Amino acid sequence: MPFDAKKFKTMKFETREGLVKVPGLQDFFPEGEEAVWKIRGLTGVELGRVNEASERYRNINAILEGLISSGATDKADSVKKLVGLGNDTPADIVKRIDMLVVASIDPQVDEDLAVKFCEKYPVEFFDITNTIIKLTGQGHIPGKPRPSGETKA
Repeated sequence: MPFDAKKFKTMKFETREGLVKVPGLQDFFPEGEEAVWKIRGLTGVELGRVNEASERYRNINAILEGLISSGATDKADSVKKLVGLGNDTPADIVKRIDMLVVASIDPQVDEDLAVKFCEKYPVEFFDITNTIIKLTGQGHIPGKPRPSGETKA
C-alpha cells in the first residue's frame, strides 16, 4: 500500500494542542479555575529554531563579552544572568526555554517569564516542555475531508 502523496499534499492539518495540569501554580490562576497550561506542538521550522537556540545564545554571550570590556567581566556576567543567559546554563535548558515561549498558548510566555518559570518551578517546566516534545512528535492532526457537495434527497 503506497503512500498517497497527492492526498497528503491536499490535506488540511490542525495543530495538535494539549493541556498540562500544574496544580503547584494554582495561586497564579483565578479562584475556582483549574490550573492548566495550554500548549501546542511545534512545526518543523519551529523545531529547527528551538534546536538551534543554544547556539544563538552562545553567540549572544560572545557579543555581550565583546561589547563589555574585559575588565568588566562581572558586569558582563551580571547582564547575562539578568537575561537568563549565564555561561553555566545547559544547552537543553536554553532549548526548552525557547520551546516554552514558542508553544505556550495560554498563558502566553515571553523569555523573561520562561526563565523565571524554569528557575522557580523546574518540575512543572519539564512536564510542560516534555509534553510539547510529545505533541510535536505526534505531528499535526489531519483534518476531515470536506464533503464534495450537498447530498441529494
